[in-house]
Amino acid sequence: MIYFTELDHTPVFDAKGELLGHLSDMVVDASRDPLQVSAYLIKTPQNDVLSLTHEQVQAISIQQIQTGVPTESVRPYAPDEGLLHVRKDVLDQQIIDVNNRKVVRVNDVDFDIRPTNGRTALRILAVNVGVAGIVRRLFQGVVAKRMLRFFASMFPARTIPWEFVNLIEPDPARRVKLRISFDRLARLHPADLADIIEELGRDEQKAVIESLDHETAAHALSEVPSELQTALLESIPTEKAADIVEEMPADEAADILQKLEPETSAEVLADMGKEEASDVRELLGFEERTAGGLMSTEFVFVGEKAQVEGAIEALRNFEGQLEAIHFVYLIDDSAVLTGSVALARILAADSKTPLSELAIKSVIAVEPHTDQAEVVELFHKYNLLTLPVVDDKRRLLGLVTADDVLEVVLGRK
Repeated sequence: MIYFTELDHTPVFDAKGELLGHLSDMVVDASRDPLQVSAYLIKTPQNDVLSLTHEQVQAISIQQIQTGVPTESVRPYAPDEGLLHVRKDVLDQQIIDVNNRKVVRVNDVDFDIRPTNGRTALRILAVNVGVAGIVRRLFQGVVAKRMLRFFASMFPARTIPWEFVNLIEPDPARRVKLRISFDRLARLHPADLADIIEELGRDEQKAVIESLDHETAAHALSEVPSELQTALLESIPTEKAADIVEEMPADEAADILQKLEPETSAEVLADMGKEEASDVRELLGFEERTAGGLMSTEFVFVGEKAQVEGAIEALRNFEGQLEAIHFVYLIDDSAVLTGSVALARILAADSKTPLSELAIKSVIAVEPHTDQAEVVELFHKYNLLTLPVVDDKRRLLGLVTADDVLEVVLGRK
C-alpha cells in the first residue's frame, strides 16, 4: 500500500540518475484500464510538465521514482480531457459513497504497489475519507514520510473501495469520455438518492440528474424539496426535463410544472407525450391548495356490476403505481361513484363474487374546489387512506392520497 500524499512532490530521476523533476499528478485512462495508473506527470525545475508512461517507470518508493529511460525519451504532457487526474479530479473532490449512501470528500488516494515485468506499477485501491488521510495531508512535507506513516496509522482509516466510488463530473461530454455512470445510484431507495442530491452543489446536482435514467431521476426528484425540483428542471435541457416529468404521477408532474416559469412549463409540456401531457393539463386547470390541485388521476375502477375477477383484471392492467392503490372504485354507466372495495376484501373473496356485495356504498368524497385544509381534516377524522374527488354530479375525477396529505401537513405542498 502506498498513498498519493506520500508520492506527491516525490523526486523523479532518469536512467542516468539525473533529476527530471517532481511528481505533480497521476493519470488513469478509463478507456483502457480504470484502475491502472497509466502515466505520471512530472514538473521540471523549469516548470514544464512531462508525461512519464507507466512502462517507463522502473521503481517507485516514498523516497523517489526511478525511470528506466533518459530524459530525452520523456515527452511533454499533452492535456487530454478524456483522462482522469488523481489530484485534479479525485483529491479534495466530493464523491458519492454508494454503500453508505452519502456524499464525502476525498482526503487521500490509496494505491496497490506491485512489481510487474521488472517494473513497478500502481493500481487504485480506494479513496481515503477518514482522519488518517487528513493527518497525512496536514503534515505532508513537515514530518519525515516514514514517521508520518506511523503517526497516521494511529488514527482510524476510513476508505471506500474504488469500485464503490461515484465521481461527479459536471461536464456531460467529459462524463462520457471518463466513462462515469450512475448505475449504482439507480439501485438506491429514492429517499436516499434525494438525500445525496441535496448534499451536492448545484452543478453536481445537475450532473447527477442528467446522468440518471428518466424513471430514477423522476423518483429522486419526487423526494426533494419543491424549490430544488424546479431549480434542477430549469437547469437541464427541456427535452430531458420532459422525459423525467413524464415518469412522474400526473399530480406530482402538475405540482412541479405550476412552480416552473410559465415559458419553461409550456416547453416541457410541449415535449411530453400527448397522453401524459393531457393528464397533466387537466390537473393544471385546478387551483392550488384545493382537492383538485392535490388529486391524482391514477386510480382503479370497474363497473358497479363487475365481479372480483373483473377487479383483479383491472389491477393487472393498471399502469400506475400499484403500491398507492388501496381500493377499487365502482362506477355506474354515467361514471358516477357508487362504491369502493378494499383490496384485502377482493383478495379474500371468490372470483365470481359480485363486487357490490363487498363494497362500501356510502363513500366519503369531496369536490375539486374543496380547500386542502378541509381535506386534511377529513383524512384525520375518518382515518382515510384515499379520498375520492368528484364533480357536482358525483362523477369520479381522481383521488387524494394519504401521501398527498402528508406533504401538505409537512408544508411541502
